[in-house]
Amino acid sequence: MLSLFKRFKDGLTRSTRNLLDRTGRLFGLKKLDAASIEDLEEALHGADFGVETADAIITEIRTAYRKNPDMGGKQAAEIGAAVLRDLLRTAEASLAPAATSPTVVCLVGINGSGKTTTAAKLAHLLRAAGHRPLLAACDTFRAAAIDQLRTWAERLDFELVAGQHGADAAAVAFDAWQAARKRGHDFLLVDTAGRLHTKTNLMAELGKIRRVLAKNDPAAPHYSLLVVDASLGTNSVDQARVFHQQFGLDGIIVTKLDGTSRGGALVAIHRELGLPIHFVGLGEQAEDLQPFSADAFVAALFGLEREEIPA
Repeated sequence: MLSLFKRFKDGLTRSTRNLLDRTGRLFGLKKLDAASIEDLEEALHGADFGVETADAIITEIRTAYRKNPDMGGKQAAEIGAAVLRDLLRTAEASLAPAATSPTVVCLVGINGSGKTTTAAKLAHLLRAAGHRPLLAACDTFRAAAIDQLRTWAERLDFELVAGQHGADAAAVAFDAWQAARKRGHDFLLVDTAGRLHTKTNLMAELGKIRRVLAKNDPAAPHYSLLVVDASLGTNSVDQARVFHQQFGLDGIIVTKLDGTSRGGALVAIHRELGLPIHFVGLGEQAEDLQPFSADAFVAALFGLEREEIPA
């Protein structure tokens, strides 16, 4: 079994390379100077963290440099990692079971963000933790989405509730809740159709799904999680903001971190919206969806070992 840190380190290869290609020489210097700190500032601003985060990191590094002009690049990396780790401490979150089963998790997002695959991977993760998840195929706009989730369910041996192509998505969600209750499932994972966050009529359908679920359990859905493609970079912040305003999000799942150099964008999402990052996708296999770990993420991003981040 790979450790969580090893999964992050391997999965974040491209994001790590993006930052370290720009900072590796600087972090490797035995002694920094004013010019190298300027170069470091430019590199951090290009890492998709967001301006405020990059400024916070470079401010701490400059402060340390003024106190110790002999400081080296490794110390700068450790300072930057500590600043980012402290910012992301509040980003870690788990899915606590609801008082009444099933705990309903509704996955939303735009087309192509990876919701359907994420639903299956999340079911796999929950089962490994001792839960009994049920999948609900509520993306009835695309027949391929229903087939895709069915394929995953068969491959991983999960139960699935699905309607016909073109069926009322809210009705499928209602039936899935009833099935989960009767069959003793403690989690219900609702895969919804992808929609542009600018299309108000499609966003309204999410509200209908929520209202229908609430007829079964007034607290449902217990978690509304936005699935975001990491390759969108800082554009994902705008997407998250609109979904949060119109639907009310409880957290974020960042997918495809293994295939992009723009993994720093999740920092900007958390800093601006205050939403936790529940899970991250670090590969294509079922086990590659992992709980977000600030320590593992930051250490991998700065090329450090976990124990090298200052407490």
